[in-house]
Amino acid sequence: MNRFAPAVSAALARVTGSALGPCQSAVIRIGFSATWLLFLLREFPHRQEMYGPDGPWSWDLAQQLIATNHAFTALMWSDGQGWFEAVYALAVVSSVLLLLGWRTRTLSVLFMVGVLSLQNRSVFMGDGGDNVLHLMAIYLVFTRCGQVWSLDARRARLTAAARARGEHVVDRVGPALWGVLGFALVAVTAGGRLDAVDPTAPTVLYVVWVGVAVRWAVERWARGREPRVLLDVVAAVAHNGALFVIMAEACLIYATAGWYKIQGSRWQDGTAVHYPLHLDYFSPWPALADLLAASGTMVMLVTYGTVIVQVAFPFTLFNRRVKNVLLALMMVEHAVIAVVLGLPFFSLAMIAADAVFLPTSFLRRLGGWAARARGRLQGRGGRATVPGPRGAGDDAAVGAEAGRT
Repeated sequence: MNRFAPAVSAALARVTGSALGPCQSAVIRIGFSATWLLFLLREFPHRQEMYGPDGPWSWDLAQQLIATNHAFTALMWSDGQGWFEAVYALAVVSSVLLLLGWRTRTLSVLFMVGVLSLQNRSVFMGDGGDNVLHLMAIYLVFTRCGQVWSLDARRARLTAAARARGEHVVDRVGPALWGVLGFALVAVTAGGRLDAVDPTAPTVLYVVWVGVAVRWAVERWARGREPRVLLDVVAAVAHNGALFVIMAEACLIYATAGWYKIQGSRWQDGTAVHYPLHLDYFSPWPALADLLAASGTMVMLVTYGTVIVQVAFPFTLFNRRVKNVLLALMMVEHAVIAVVLGLPFFSLAMIAADAVFLPTSFLRRLGGWAARARGRLQGRGGRATVPGPRGAGDDAAVGAEAGRT
């Protein structure tokens, strides 16, 4: 028993000591927010038919469904056209800001509200990727997904630099957002809008709202380190737990899909891929589909390869090299599905879910390439100059900018 004690202690220290996978959590934040944003922009001309109060799935039908499944959706608080446009705009804006990583804790909650409001309003809209996005929007709330590659990370660096110079930095935007959104949450609750819905979403909203207030109060008034350490531990455990759930969810999706395919006769005889390639609904490029379906050997290899990869992937997580190979194959497969079968948002959602397994070294290199590319673009925008010595006035200007950010 004593042999396992050091390993258990090290594992607990690792889980509670820091938020693991900062690059992976940033990638899934960017991936899912970009997927939802592109979907909303792509369907903007059709938003009335899909989610509007006068669409084919009418407001009365949606009201009857919500009364049965008790799903959370802000679109059912009013059947007015202005309210619908406001909720749709909230979904778009929250996706953009979460993609940029601005106030990720708050924006992840608003992102979840936008996803649940639209998807629960019309449950028959989607291609399978909406189910993945639905779940991941909830899990993202509990992650610290703005540690890298975000405006939050930039603000943290500027704030730390300003405090290192002895400057006092005050965050006014955070408390203002907390107050406005808290007032809206209390008003909605007092109006009875949350009485008939499942308590999961309202509980998440209140937990995050209270948690942000506690964190701000501790940062402002706590004298010792113990309260801050305790909150850091709670945040790290919540983040790591949510990241683990995201990984488990992705494995469960592939495992169940693979084992269900094994039971199908068309997957057993190697012809399953042939049939969707000849459906008009899944043939945006008929010539390309015909080209792929013309080779029986190719169809058989893709059919069997899909089943093998999906069933084997959860078991390869213990071997990093094999896992990376299968991960690349799955991402390529989803990219092919996006083009050949015309399911881009399903594929983007699955690629974003797969990104949680990407190696940290690869993601860091990817971030380095992106930073260098941005630097070259900025260098072309104007003539590079060598800055002169910075004085005290310049330090004060940088500190003021940190406070505004």
